Amino acid sequence: MSSVSSLPLLLAAATPSPSPSETSTTPAVPSLEDAQESATNAASWVEENWSTWLAIGLRVLLIVVIAAVLRVVVRRAITKLIDRMNRSVPGVEGSTLGGLLVNVERRRQRSQAIGSVLRSVASFLIMGTAALMVLATFEINLAPLLASAGVAGVAIGFGARNLVTDFLSGVFMILEDQYGVGDTVDAGVASGEVIEVGLRVTKLRGDNGEIWYVRNGEVKRIGNLSQGWATAGVDVTVRYDEDLDRVRRTLLAVGEAMSKEDPWNELLWGPIEVLGLDDVLLDSMVVRVSAKTMPGKALTVERELRWRIKKAFDAADIRIVGGVPALADADPEADPTAGMAPPSAYASTTSPQSERATPIAPSGVPK
Repeated sequence: MSSVSSLPLLLAAATPSPSPSETSTTPAVPSLEDAQESATNAASWVEENWSTWLAIGLRVLLIVVIAAVLRVVVRRAITKLIDRMNRSVPGVEGSTLGGLLVNVERRRQRSQAIGSVLRSVASFLIMGTAALMVLATFEINLAPLLASAGVAGVAIGFGARNLVTDFLSGVFMILEDQYGVGDTVDAGVASGEVIEVGLRVTKLRGDNGEIWYVRNGEVKRIGNLSQGWATAGVDVTVRYDEDLDRVRRTLLAVGEAMSKEDPWNELLWGPIEVLGLDDVLLDSMVVRVSAKTMPGKALTVERELRWRIKKAFDAADIRIVGGVPALADADPEADPTAGMAPPSAYASTTSPQSERATPIAPSGVPK
């Protein structure tokens, strides 16, 4: 009985035990029950969260679709509004002046600039709002992002305040239609013809061909010489004894002839008027001549008018005097030496005056 009970102990002692190295290097083979349990856990996790994923996906898709549709609708509405502004052209003092003030090319350039700005602003606002809503859908905390964006915006605003000023000034300049390409303007710091209008810089070509780059934020006042009409004024200075009626008739004849010839009949938007005496001096009179002209053509009309007045006055024997006092006609029979001083008696050494002025020689000294 004792030998039978000790048999299992002897068999266990005879069986070799695995070494520690063999135990550590042998991989554990998962059983079928473990794989089944893992699959069951994954299926239950997906089953528990699939509705949340679907809701988030549908929400993001809805936000993107609404933003895209709204962006298209707003951009199309802006385009139609700009086209309607182009078609509604107000008349100003007649069709010719109204057409010049807001011509087709200028309206097209202005509408393109305004439409581009409005469409860019609308797209930025709509897509930016949609991006924030998508991030909020994923339960991302937007407070740090918005705070960082606010601080960055303040820093950029202080560092680039001149750029922001130029941009805003350019936007309002385009919206108010202060000037456009082809206009002749006086911006204070520079003057010339506008060759390019931007949101930050305006390019001007000066009278000598130079190009001025004027920042929109630096323009404090601006004079547009190409809107409305211009005035050509000529001052004619004649002698004080001229017949004023004859001077007026000659000037009116010059103006009437000029207004009937090409291309002056298009540049002149009104009759050439003799306004009357602008100044009366002791030896001259100033007669003022004025005319309403096409914008930017006043100097050209003034030059041509002076040319014609000079020729007409020469033909009518009317003298034009300058800014210096008019001198009387010189007498050709006058003696040219009349203004010379008489010779002095002391110039001759033998004259009695010279002998009396000669000093007396001392005694004993021969003369």
